[in-house]
Amino acid sequence: MSLLRVEGLGKKFGGVNAVEDLSFEIPPGEVYSIIGPNGAGKTSLLNLLTGVYKPSSGRIMLQEHDLTGHPPYAYARQGIARTFQNLQVFFNMSALENVMVGRYMHERCGLMSALLRLPRQARADRACREEAAELMRYVGLQAYLSSAADAMPYGALKRLEIARALATRPKLMLLDEPAAGLNPTEALELDDLIGRLTERGVTVVLVEHNMRLVMGVSDHILVLDYGRKLAEGPAQEVRNNPKVIEAYLGSAVSSETSYREEIAQVVAVAVEMHR
Repeated sequence: MSLLRVEGLGKKFGGVNAVEDLSFEIPPGEVYSIIGPNGAGKTSLLNLLTGVYKPSSGRIMLQEHDLTGHPPYAYARQGIARTFQNLQVFFNMSALENVMVGRYMHERCGLMSALLRLPRQARADRACREEAAELMRYVGLQAYLSSAADAMPYGALKRLEIARALATRPKLMLLDEPAAGLNPTEALELDDLIGRLTERGVTVVLVEHNMRLVMGVSDHILVLDYGRKLAEGPAQEVRNNPKVIEAYLGSAVSSETSYREEIAQVVAVAVEMHR
């Protein structure tokens, strides 16, 4: 049984097809990566899968729930969370408060309880703070529990977004280029974190240009080109697909063999990192 099912999904902006007739399924507990050249439609697809864009055609199903055309909060309530290619952090809050924001859907106290500071509200606030702190430790941010968000380094802010997304208690987490701007050490730590997310029961959709990371963590890979599916399958199968090679390097590539050898080296390094 699939966790997410996409059927004939399309999105047009004027006469341009950002996503066209796209269908795929994601089983629970996997890391499902989406790759493709710049302008292939990867971020547009994530915006469709979180309700930011309404599809021009097709359906989006999360288990038995048809989310097609629903607003973003409906996607979040059903268990879809995301991070962003460009940081979306509340810099006027503390790091801990940023993560606490992610729990808003699970709070049961109303306006009057908050205004009157009833004991129930105090207990809820304490539980929210404790869960946020646990999530920060989980993503490796224990050193920033008392920090202001605007005092944190870039790599830590990337993890802060993941912690905030986890606070929504998602079934499916969409990561939009989480390794962008990270140094090699931070990218390696992210590799480990993504693996631990699936152990926590979270299915991960990864959009990423760092092929070392993609090849190291992915169970399946979807390749997009001009908004259409170019290839789909396990990493080994996708990296040897001639259509994928051409899409990334162009038809003027003189040697597919050299490219495959290069990718094989990337995979070898990624495997070595896991040891």
